Amino acid sequence: MPITHQNIIMLLEYIKIDSFSIVCHFRCKQTNKRVVSTVAFEPYAGKIAFTWLDLLLHPIKSYQRYYHTPITIYSNEMNETIVLKAFKKVSKHFKWSKDTNSYICI
Repeated sequence: MPITHQNIIMLLEYIKIDSFSIVCHFRCKQTNKRVVSTVAFEPYAGKIAFTWLDLLLHPIKSYQRYYHTPITIYSNEMNETIVLKAFKKVSKHFKWSKDTNSYICI
């Protein structure tokens, strides 16, 4: 089963955000196990790239481009979000159950 927001939203217990990372806590209702995933506080897939020349010649513009890029934590309309990235990181701890039509912690 593909990993989508609809498939994992029931597992998401809470999200903690600080200046360097985002910590997602996933809890399985069937087994009552919690799996924690930490991802860097940065745009998904690291789509912002800088060259040394950019940093040397345009340091303020480079800084603003990096720190003012929107970060999507969760969205039903987008397929690239922090929550999906966090779940994919720990997805080996879950399996799809056809009986419950949801992911179960193994």
